[in-house]
Amino acid sequence: MNIDIVYVFIYSYFLGSVPFGLIITKIFLGKDIRNLGSGNIGTTNVLRTGNKSLAAATLLFDVLKGYISIIIAYKYFNELVYFSALICFIGHIFPIWLKFKGGKGVATYLGIILGISFMLGVIFGISWILIAVIFRYSSLSSILSPIIVCIYSVFLNNEIQSYLLFIIFVIIIFTHKENIIRLKNSKESKIKL
Repeated sequence: MNIDIVYVFIYSYFLGSVPFGLIITKIFLGKDIRNLGSGNIGTTNVLRTGNKSLAAATLLFDVLKGYISIIIAYKYFNELVYFSALICFIGHIFPIWLKFKGGKGVATYLGIILGISFMLGVIFGISWILIAVIFRYSSLSSILSPIIVCIYSVFLNNEIQSYLLFIIFVIIIFTHKENIIRLKNSKESKIKL
């Protein structure tokens, strides 16, 4: 076995598994975010605490961990960039520290694609904002934007990248299964713009 795979797995997983939403709310609010709102450790649930600054910090740090994972891979393990991306993403969703119950992965996904290609990050950002403005569902934006990025990537003639983005999209669908049910039943909360 190539020892580099082990190194990349370890740093990518543990970087991805840092639960910034939980850490930030415990430090600044003295509360466990898992006992508030939806119980999720991500940005949207931190926003439900009413503290936009903490939500912004959660978003920033969750994006950064995905981005940093990719930058480290490009610098030291160039052939394992996509492997690092997938493992970091999985680390966020299934962190060992929280009994494998983490966030939904969208912010970390954004960091990953920004690290891989700034253009992919821009496409995701524009798609997310447009869908949110039109339909006013954060979850719908988070579900549809990755498939738009995936479709765009097909035209870049990079099969491995397209496979990675498709796999991550499927995982995002899985992490949003409850949101999809609520969207179907018209019970999903809308965002206030």
